[in-house]
Amino acid sequence: MSKTTTDAAPAAPHYTDEKMQSESERVEQLILQAELATKSQHKMTLFQGLRQYPKACFWSMMISVAVIMEAFDMVLTGNFYAYPSFRKRFGEMHIDKNGEVDYQIPARWMAGLGNAAGVTAIIGVILNGWIAERFGYRRTMLVTLIWMCGVFFLFFFANSLGMLLAAQFLVGFAWGIFQTLTTTYAAEVAPLPLRGILTTWVNACWGIGQLIGIGMLRGLLRRTDDWGWRIPYAVQWVWPIPLILTAIFAPESPWWLVRRGRPEEARRSLQRLYSGDQQEEVNNALAMIEHTIAMERQATAGASYKELFRGTNLRRTEIVCGAWAVQQMCGSSLMGSATYFLEQAGFSPENAFSMTMGQYAINTGGTFISWVLIGMGIGRRSMYLYGCVWMCAVLIIIGGVSTINTTASSWAVGCMLLIWSVCYQFTVGTVCYSLVAELPSRRLAIKTINLGRGFYNVVGVINGSYSSYMLNPTAWNWGGKTAFYWAGTCSLCILWIYFRLPEPKGLTFHELNARFVAKVPARKFQSVDIDVFERNDNTIAGVHDAIDKQDVEREHIENNTTKA
Repeated sequence: MSKTTTDAAPAAPHYTDEKMQSESERVEQLILQAELATKSQHKMTLFQGLRQYPKACFWSMMISVAVIMEAFDMVLTGNFYAYPSFRKRFGEMHIDKNGEVDYQIPARWMAGLGNAAGVTAIIGVILNGWIAERFGYRRTMLVTLIWMCGVFFLFFFANSLGMLLAAQFLVGFAWGIFQTLTTTYAAEVAPLPLRGILTTWVNACWGIGQLIGIGMLRGLLRRTDDWGWRIPYAVQWVWPIPLILTAIFAPESPWWLVRRGRPEEARRSLQRLYSGDQQEEVNNALAMIEHTIAMERQATAGASYKELFRGTNLRRTEIVCGAWAVQQMCGSSLMGSATYFLEQAGFSPENAFSMTMGQYAINTGGTFISWVLIGMGIGRRSMYLYGCVWMCAVLIIIGGVSTINTTASSWAVGCMLLIWSVCYQFTVGTVCYSLVAELPSRRLAIKTINLGRGFYNVVGVINGSYSSYMLNPTAWNWGGKTAFYWAGTCSLCILWIYFRLPEPKGLTFHELNARFVAKVPARKFQSVDIDVFERNDNTIAGVHDAIDKQDVEREHIENNTTKA
């Protein structure tokens, strides 16, 4: 018996031979343009990229200046623990080992202040996965900057540790957004040869912000009144002004616009990122973006947080989370309170701040060293692995020297910290930003990086909960021997990097996708050759879908223009 009309499957759409031929030609054209763009990216040298994409470099670097502001903010609280005027205003009286009156911030408050922003930053990075994907990078940044301007009032007018805790809690939401938005934007506006440079510029911004902050604290160290710590908080209002202007005038990410079904706007954004009259390059780049996202749509059912834990995306999520966690577990948590650590190791406040200034100057210079290494073709995976081996060895030496309680040993610890900083900054500290931006799929890039940074903050909160007790003389009082603990965690990082971290150097986003789909082992990403432009049914169907969305968007724009 035949089925009724109600039960029958809907009829397939009818296409004339001419329309089918036209569609096939357009699909072939899109794939060909994507292939040309990919080949062009592979052939492009670093200097050619700088010459052809100066505007992309400018806007990417300007957006990343938000990290300078965040680093400046973050360095204040962590180093105010060693600041005499701050400790006298907010600390409790304490008799030191020499029998002299001193003031110390209680360990419970150090842990609370250090973790408050970290906790809300976790919420911030998760929310950013929805907010930035829904409203775009520029609008998200603009609203977040306005939020921060209000929070700065709490810091400046604080009269208790409770008010500082509330300010730290509120500012953490913004920190969480800036921590990932800047990196994702840099990855999506940069051509292949500049991707490593512009994503790692984020780390240089961290170093610049920290250096400015610690330099200001060193200059105000001898002030004994409240202005010694209020002036640095007041300077926070300077940063949002140029950043708000940047958010208003910067081009939106073309990858985000294509993901939102707005290819014509993506084309205009690409035109603003390219230099000169390069219409063919713009068309090919747009085709490559559409082709990559179409292929990702074939492998991924949706673009929600649930997709991060399904199929090949689960592995990519684990790698991004692991890359972020290595930054926390290789010993950087110890460096976050470097000034306080050096005081407890025997330095005077002046010498402790001077040594910390040297460390942060190295932080900035380390990024430029990493650029040279990346330009020489050294892989991100190799820099991550051997950097951790170096840092682990230095931490063991620091712990050993700290068992000797002399002035010479204190200076030896300080010098070894600088050596550790050199290694950290041109390996893990810098390269992390490139890895976490390159390895996620483009459809899930914002959410993957946000989840990874959220995991980073979780690890940071855990570390901050007990690291304050390790250093504080009124608590566990481990002093310099704390380095032994971080040498152990750094050893675990070395094992994870060796077995799980792949090498993305020289691979386009589509080529990375193909390797994850094929389940290529981490150590063979560079040696495996995969044809990413093979014509098959899945490829044709995916590109057909991309073209359909482009047609709908074009008709929508034309209709709106006609009505206007």
